[in-house]
Amino acid sequence: LAREHGADAMDARALRGDANAVTRALATDLTPAPADVRAELPAWLFAEIERQYQDAAPLIDALKESAPLDLRVNLIKANRPDVLEELSAHQVGAVVTRYSPEAIRLSSKPALTQWPAYREGRIEVQDEGSQLIARLLQPRRGEMVVDFCAGAGGKTLAIGALMRSTGRLYAFDINEKRLAGLGPRLKRSGLSNVHPVVIRNESDIRVKRLNGKCDRVLVDAPCSGSGTLRRNPDLKWRFNEAELARVNEIQHSVLRAAARLLKPGGRLVYATCSLLEQENQQVIDAFLAEHADFELVAAATVLRAQSIDVDHAARFAPYFVMLPHLHGTDGFFAAALERR
Repeated sequence: LAREHGADAMDARALRGDANAVTRALATDLTPAPADVRAELPAWLFAEIERQYQDAAPLIDALKESAPLDLRVNLIKANRPDVLEELSAHQVGAVVTRYSPEAIRLSSKPALTQWPAYREGRIEVQDEGSQLIARLLQPRRGEMVVDFCAGAGGKTLAIGALMRSTGRLYAFDINEKRLAGLGPRLKRSGLSNVHPVVIRNESDIRVKRLNGKCDRVLVDAPCSGSGTLRRNPDLKWRFNEAELARVNEIQHSVLRAAARLLKPGGRLVYATCSLLEQENQQVIDAFLAEHADFELVAAATVLRAQSIDVDHAARFAPYFVMLPHLHGTDGFFAAALERR
């Protein structure tokens, strides 16, 4: 924060008398420093990004930038042109985004929780890339759908709106406190098809009783969050290789359990906000090696059928990948799988 905006941008309470030290640090020439130090990344994460991305330098630079504020228009209550007109009164530079049909991007970060559009459920805060994961799932009216790791429900609400509040949408999570965050958002949304369920783990009986019954399943897997470093820069110092290995085991386990819910012909989307292939492609490769009854579906084909054409799709095919330096969103990965 200080390097990007200057020491004056930091809260005086956070500095606690260290303003001079911060100013001296900002004046330090980092040119002779190791590459990972210049990149402001832990050495292990820097090495992984360098290895996995041919355009690592611009990606790393983009991760240091401030993230924009994206909104999702709730199709149950509004449409994008009307919301844009409503937001024009707030003078926040609201514009349509490049990809999501429901997304609006603001040029500032106002106290939007006081806006009627927010309080009355016409808009929700959600990164454009996250919105497209709901589109990749492509839920239909009247279906039975599960959001397996729902958290506070951002993708749940997007899915429910695409279902036009019909069918049944289960929002599973093991964290009762996080799932409780869905409550007020759900009330604002006007959705009546969402059923939040706190589960013990992926083997919970409330999960097992849906085996073979679901049309669509989203696995928004727990992950390193490395694609969200623009918003959560402290994550890179709190997450290490040991934690990556631990979370990776959970990703494999949750995906296997979620797959059992799907009926033949149904679609499962595995998604993360990670940049790392260990959490992404490698998880899918291992899953497909064990599950001959599943096949990958080209993400670009699914989105183009909805008139959504994501730049650089061919580079990452058959997967869905969004990156801050290419798409202006957080970093996302998703794979669409269908059961034969």
